[in-house]
Amino acid sequence: MLGLRQKIWVGFGGLLLIIGLIGLTAIIEVSNLGGAIDAILRENYRSVLACQEMKQALDHMDRDALAAALSAKPAGVNAADSHAFERALATELNTITLPGEYQQAHLLAALYGEYRQNLLQLATAPDKRELYLNRIEPLSREIKATADGILKMNQQNMFEESQRAKSRAAKARSEMFSLLALAVALAVIYMLLIGKWILQPIRQLTQSVDEIRQGNLDLVVASSSRDEIGHLSEAFNEMTASLRGFRRDGEAKLSRVQQSAQQTFNSLPNAVAVVDLAGRVEMSTETARQAFGLRPGVTLGELKHAWLKEIFEQAAASPMPGQRAQASVIQHFVNAQEHYFKPEATAILNARRQPTGVLLMLNDVSEQLFQDELKRGFIATVSHQLKTPLTSVRMALHILLEQKIGELSPKQADLLVAAREDSDRLYEIIENLLSLSRIEAGKAALDFVAADPAELIGEAIEAFHSAAVDQGVELKSGLSEGLPAVRADRAQVGHVFANLISNALRYTPAGGRIAVTARLDGQAVRFSVSDSGQGIPPRFLPLVFEQFFRVPGQSNSSGTGLGLAIAREIVEAHGGGINVESSEGQGSTFSFSLPLA
Repeated sequence: MLGLRQKIWVGFGGLLLIIGLIGLTAIIEVSNLGGAIDAILRENYRSVLACQEMKQALDHMDRDALAAALSAKPAGVNAADSHAFERALATELNTITLPGEYQQAHLLAALYGEYRQNLLQLATAPDKRELYLNRIEPLSREIKATADGILKMNQQNMFEESQRAKSRAAKARSEMFSLLALAVALAVIYMLLIGKWILQPIRQLTQSVDEIRQGNLDLVVASSSRDEIGHLSEAFNEMTASLRGFRRDGEAKLSRVQQSAQQTFNSLPNAVAVVDLAGRVEMSTETARQAFGLRPGVTLGELKHAWLKEIFEQAAASPMPGQRAQASVIQHFVNAQEHYFKPEATAILNARRQPTGVLLMLNDVSEQLFQDELKRGFIATVSHQLKTPLTSVRMALHILLEQKIGELSPKQADLLVAAREDSDRLYEIIENLLSLSRIEAGKAALDFVAADPAELIGEAIEAFHSAAVDQGVELKSGLSEGLPAVRADRAQVGHVFANLISNALRYTPAGGRIAVTARLDGQAVRFSVSDSGQGIPPRFLPLVFEQFFRVPGQSNSSGTGLGLAIAREIVEAHGGGINVESSEGQGSTFSFSLPLA
């Protein structure tokens, strides 16, 4: 019995001779025909593609410009779309082949330059809508019309060249008809044979593959031939048998993993859910299902929690693998009871560090917030109750030290001076605690005004100028030019500067220097207080803004450990942030930001 290879040689042997004759004739004619029109068609086709790409990029830029015009967000030119348009425009300028195309192409370049300038103005335009309607949108239509004109010009030229090519091809066809008739006759004979030899077995295999693709692994392919296709059918049957075994093992393993994961999830007290990249919940804890409706199969878009979808999108699009997306604490009622949750989301990565889903975690922080509130209330109450008797003690100490009610011996005076210093220190601690409690509770009234950064720094330096001179420390300022005003409570910001500069003076030896600077940082102004003092060990940097924390090894004169905590609360109440950078033995830099007015 002939094998598949022999059958193919028998069928194609006669066709090969006819094809060789037809091919030789076709090569001669096509070479002549192709050489005449190849250059023109190639250049025209590149021009057509360039025009289409320019229109597509312009549509994207129009959409972004319209969105910016209808919103208050700053706008700009999308770099990808701009580069795509300019690349296509350069292609068109380098493929000019038709009369009149040169003028149209350079007109298109001039219009696009004007269009781009208007897009750049959209970011700062006082009336974005008017700018879009009166300048950007008309320019867009004119650019598209010009591009359409170039496109049609090239398409018309391609059509005319194709007509001329057809006339030459007709001549070549007449010469090959006789050869084709013979080839067709041989092909018909071969097709009748190949249908039985090859096509029918292949069709059966194709149908079997479709059945397997749909999940029917119980299929067995019947084969009566002993050629290569017969061997392929036998290998196919062996493959399906192996796949059936793999499927059984895989289904059993997957079932175990899913059941174990679901049982583990059900044992978690917090609201946790696994979401695929399409936003569909795959697995969730009982708390997540009851409190937030995060049931398997539900998409985040169906829920009424917009913040949930926002942190999901942030985690899925995060450029840093494993980085968590967080949202502020949200209030949520569960079974008519008020709860507070801290939402977090992190991307689930595969072996190639690519996101395959998102893990949502909604931690119930109600008890923590309640404890914090109790702590603040307790501290405020105790501080307030201590303030009155402490005031009386301080007054009595001052009266005794003035010796208006009797003379004091030197030892008595020393004891009373030490008691007065300790009472003053205790009074300062109580005042700081009360201020911190008021700020944390949001009860500290802030008088926001538009403040000049230069004035804020000038007032802060003036208050400590004498102390710096007495200590032999250089105290100077530095500001970037043209800084805009910030939104600030001048008195409270003064407390922040006072705390930072006094700390810098305390830890900067004679001959050192302190610099108070300010610079523009996005939509805020960042103020910095840098010193050349002893610095802070790196392990203590995360703790310096905590209440009552003092760097170990410092003397009791270093303060109560509340100043930086109060400074942080004041800055955060302004909508800014505060941080510290330090190198041990080389000084520290405390900086905080205030939003623009």
